[in-house]
Amino acid sequence: MSAVSTARDAWGADVPDWIIALAKECDRTSQNQTAKRIGRSASFVSTLLRRRYSAGLEGAEEVVRGALMSESIVCPVLGAIGRHVCLKWRRRAGSFENVNAQHVMMYRACNRCSRCTGGDDG
Repeated sequence: MSAVSTARDAWGADVPDWIIALAKECDRTSQNQTAKRIGRSASFVSTLLRRRYSAGLEGAEEVVRGALMSESIVCPVLGAIGRHVCLKWRRRAGSFENVNAQHVMMYRACNRCSRCTGGDDG
């Protein structure tokens, strides 16, 4: 069974476009390669496709839309970046790390940004 079929069976008529994009990438490559591409585990991908992911879907959607669908946002500091890159920086902004100047700059910027929720969202 294809990943698209699995997603359609699990989600029904209301399958989101980003789930279809995830499934198509799994069919094009593999579930493991897709997981690596989005920076998550194969089980994460599997639970999304089967509609068994128990956490909020907002972060998962951001990752898929950014990494697989090339959707971007305009960051006040970095300019146009993928939604998945924004999510990565927002997650890092949850705790201060004086690793380098960019981390400090992004910590400050993300914590002032309206997109930053401060939580682990996906």
